[in-house]
Amino acid sequence: MDLKIVYFDIPFWRGEVARLPLFIADISFEDYRIKTAEENNFLKENGRLKDGTLIPFRQLPVLVINGQSIAQTGSIARICGKLSGMYPEDMIEAGKVDQIIDTVTDINELLNPSMRENDQAKKKAMRVELTNNDLPKYFGYLEDILNANNSSWFVGDKMSIADIAVWSLLGWIASGILDDIPPEIINPFEGLKKLYIEVNNNPRVREWKIKTYPQEKKSDKEYNLDVPDSI
Repeated sequence: MDLKIVYFDIPFWRGEVARLPLFIADISFEDYRIKTAEENNFLKENGRLKDGTLIPFRQLPVLVINGQSIAQTGSIARICGKLSGMYPEDMIEAGKVDQIIDTVTDINELLNPSMRENDQAKKKAMRVELTNNDLPKYFGYLEDILNANNSSWFVGDKMSIADIAVWSLLGWIASGILDDIPPEIINPFEGLKKLYIEVNNNPRVREWKIKTYPQEKKSDKEYNLDVPDSI
């Protein structure tokens, strides 16, 4: 099977929820990364990469399987999860994984308006509101679901793509990249912190981070892309 994941050259959850399961399972794939504004503008204008790869909605990520392009984070995550054994076959458990992926998407979309705001005073006010209300609320929802499973994982008794999605999102927030959202916002949520550490300590996850993660801290402006499913 010929696999290619097309995403930006950043360790963001929308890309990692596809890349990392394949890497953990030692499944070969082309890790194609958009590195320049010129490449990004080309795919938006043409709906394709310069090599002809179809980008169906002119946004990323895209998974290419044997030359066929599939878009949208959730769809891609499920496919990569199935290929890697990190997505359940049981219908109910699969739905429980899906609800976590969709909730991470919801949290992402809560943050997007402030990512696009250029007025610094307005942006700060938006981030303060998120810090005081929406983010703790959603983290609390996730913590409740995690604790109810009694296994340290969101679904079943092993790591799934749900855990990878939350791990990557938490790492983004806890890194301090997002101006005016304090990294310590995660501290009250002991279950989520434990999950983060558990995933982070996985040998294959550590290997992936050493291999692909940038060492320098980026500002959140470098993650400011203008369509909801692009970051």
